[in-house]
Amino acid sequence: MTLYPKLIMEALATVTYAGTRKNLVESGMVVDTPVVAPLNPPVEGKAWRVQVVLEFPRSTDPFLKSTVKAAEAAIRYHCGQDVEVEIVTEFKQAPRPKDEDLLPGVKHIVAVSSGKGGVGKSTVAVNVAIALARLGYSVGLLDTDIFGPSVPKMLGVEDAKVYAVNKDGRDLIEPVERYGVKMLSIGFFVSPGTATLWRGGMACNALKQLIADADWGELDYLILDTPPGTSDIHLTLLQTLKLTGAVIVSTPQQVALADARKGIDMYQNEKVGVPILGLVENMAWFTPAELPQNRYYIFGREGCKQLAEEMGLPLLAQIPLVQSICDNGDGGTPAATSVETMTGQAFLALAQAVVTMVNRRTTQI
Repeated sequence: MTLYPKLIMEALATVTYAGTRKNLVESGMVVDTPVVAPLNPPVEGKAWRVQVVLEFPRSTDPFLKSTVKAAEAAIRYHCGQDVEVEIVTEFKQAPRPKDEDLLPGVKHIVAVSSGKGGVGKSTVAVNVAIALARLGYSVGLLDTDIFGPSVPKMLGVEDAKVYAVNKDGRDLIEPVERYGVKMLSIGFFVSPGTATLWRGGMACNALKQLIADADWGELDYLILDTPPGTSDIHLTLLQTLKLTGAVIVSTPQQVALADARKGIDMYQNEKVGVPILGLVENMAWFTPAELPQNRYYIFGREGCKQLAEEMGLPLLAQIPLVQSICDNGDGGTPAATSVETMTGQAFLALAQAVVTMVNRRTTQI
């Protein structure tokens, strides 16, 4: 039997919510389209996975538990017992500010982007955020990669507990702070060993919560670590936030540069109009620890620099491929935490270049 979201909605329409004496669909309690996905391979006799988000008036709703159980039972009755059902509960609160009024305390929002995965974009985003904090700025870092969050591990806060604070009638997520940077990631809310099987709409809604339902406070810079490529997540960011600019990360390799062009085009598209602050050439050369003066151009030489010149964009930095960058990222102590090292100095210089370009952009407006 093949399952469809419509069948799940029909099942939920048979469940009455005692608070309104109407069914869940009529009561407007079903948030977004239910997620339906096959389990491959099946788990303990379960062939399908169904995820439904139900919104209740408040967390202390007396009908919450009975309604959730009734919804689970209705889905299994209509769809079969081989369905793994997950009911996620949310709660109404004071309305979110309109998009144009989001993050009023944030001065500059910078997206760190790449057209291709594996070029070190998250490494650059994390280290730029830390370096900006070391320069004396108040900084936030938002991991917008819903399907592959890596920032919590890079900052050594995978086991951090996230709490909510009530401000002006709204329950807001309190960002985790590390190395002077406020940070949020979907990685705090999902199991690290489980794939996030969400449709685009659900992923975008989760991202909006991290933006609009969090207590970011007053920030000089909010750095966005975006997923690779050009996707629904990027469109949500562009539609929800007014970006100051974007930093494009690439390796010198021609394959990576071809995708970097697409990333640049996405932001420079006339319908988007987000300025490119500059390019970062990551893994520009390999320098062994025992021979710090030697350079080996493993992925090609100055390809990103040539692309920047061709497109009339600044080259903000060339970051070498050094094993310590990987080790520090895996160990939760990014390179920028130690400005005495060569890599720490490189990321500090990159952060200063970003500040320069943002100030230049601000004076041009």
